[in-house]
Amino acid sequence: MDLDLFTEILSYLGMICILVAFLLETRDVLGSKDSKYLSLMALGSGLLAVRALLIYEWAFLVLEIVWCIAAIMALVKRNR
Repeated sequence: MDLDLFTEILSYLGMICILVAFLLETRDVLGSKDSKYLSLMALGSGLLAVRALLIYEWAFLVLEIVWCIAAIMALVKRNR
């Protein structure tokens, strides 16, 4: 499989993770501090960060790294 196609698929999976988390949170199915919500956000932003790195989208990369780190930090804090 072509690397560009593979990373594009990863980016769609990342986008789906973030959108599902957001939709579930806005409908009060998940809270913004729930482990499932934070995991979806961390996974989604991590996948999008990989894509951003590979296509040299630096501003998008910074955004996704910060988002991923914030979600991971919240997960760690929640699970202490």
